[in-house]
Amino acid sequence: MSRKVTKAIFPVAGLGTRFLPATKSIPKEIMTLVDRPLIQYAIDEARAAGIKEFIFVTSRGKGALEDYFDHAHELEANLKKAGKDALLRTLRETNMESGAIAYIRQHKALGLGHAVWCARRLLADDEPFAVILTDDVIMGEPPCLQQMIEAYGETGGSMVATMEVPEEKASAYGVLDVAEDMGAIVRAKGMVEKPALGSAPSNLAVIGRYILAPSVMRNLNSLKQGSGGEIQLTDAIADEIENGHDVFGLRFRGQRFDCGSKAGFLQATVAFGLERDELREEFLDYLNGVSATRRAAE
Repeated sequence: MSRKVTKAIFPVAGLGTRFLPATKSIPKEIMTLVDRPLIQYAIDEARAAGIKEFIFVTSRGKGALEDYFDHAHELEANLKKAGKDALLRTLRETNMESGAIAYIRQHKALGLGHAVWCARRLLADDEPFAVILTDDVIMGEPPCLQQMIEAYGETGGSMVATMEVPEEKASAYGVLDVAEDMGAIVRAKGMVEKPALGSAPSNLAVIGRYILAPSVMRNLNSLKQGSGGEIQLTDAIADEIENGHDVFGLRFRGQRFDCGSKAGFLQATVAFGLERDELREEFLDYLNGVSATRRAAE
């Protein structure tokens, strides 16, 4: 039986340059979709999957991200005094228990694999772990990582979240080479990071959710450079396959938004805004009006 996954690594050391000038003073991870920062969506997904310990791999200038999880005692007291119970409950959902969060610094931008490796001392030698990339926001029920945890309970090994992408976009992702397709779950015989156009082994791209065997962390100890001169997590997972260990992909149920891009962030804002009962009617009326105006102008 596979050991239970209770720890997750959140690589959040990136500079967010695609969102300058906003990210000049605030970490990208606390930019908001509607009224919740990106990191809160990731934390909520991890909690739903049973994660108990949260490891953030940060960098210089991320103090606001760390402060976000502190208890705001004065604000809570003011909300309680004003009888704003709904807002108080919402605020308390952002609180984390003492000791539940750890922060590790990545001093050099050497890639995702290196960021994950930086957290190695906070994991036991035999402990599987999850990795969540906050840029990938997934709208799904149950949440994506929970789907993966349930599937991992059946398969063991390592598991990545996958989605089908057009051939011309495969070069932007790590891509699975499929040995066996079992429907929702596929068994991989290889992985390729950002394959050249037209050379992808499948249309199944790896997106930012992973459940990894402890041996993946040992693979990262070699710190070998891969695509782009960086230390690639994909390469460490591919080493698992070469060493005879199982790696699976899960076709998750849900919609993924690339919130590392401006277009994806805007799409997610619309999608999550329309999910909110108190916003839907007014927001949809506005969107329909914009659409009608643009069509009339064409």
